[in-house]
Amino acid sequence: MTKTAVGAPPASGWNRMAPELIVSDLETSLDYWCDVLGFDVAYRRPSERFAFLDLAGAQIMLRERDGKWQTGPLEPPLGRGVMFQILTDDLPALERRLKDRRLPVYAGPREVWRQTGDRECGQREVFVQDPDGYLIMMNADLGERPLSLGTGDPGPSR
Repeated sequence: MTKTAVGAPPASGWNRMAPELIVSDLETSLDYWCDVLGFDVAYRRPSERFAFLDLAGAQIMLRERDGKWQTGPLEPPLGRGVMFQILTDDLPALERRLKDRRLPVYAGPREVWRQTGDRECGQREVFVQDPDGYLIMMNADLGERPLSLGTGDPGPSR
């Protein structure tokens, strides 16, 4: 978890899709995305108030609000209608950081099993909102199991 950019493309390579979020204050957002959620800064463009973040291949870009690329009015909470689902290898560490900083949890933690074809896939989930209100589901994979009738959850799916 480093906010000090190495100034290079992400070590995990380039994803085919990396959302860019408009944020109110880049440094406040970097504190949350890096120190709390566990992302690293791959590179920054300080003159543009921009940072490219990576967490083991989960990539997201943050740009401080400047009117560019703004397609309509921005009112908090930002990101209404979108949720980012991010797989992490160390959900317990994230839960400890949230507790230690007394940061709010939107929902969870919870364990869910969802039908995916002829089986169920499980994950442990914690939902949080970043400083601008973007909804983020951090989750850890619990594996698969045979389909058991009546136990699926209709919530967000992979």
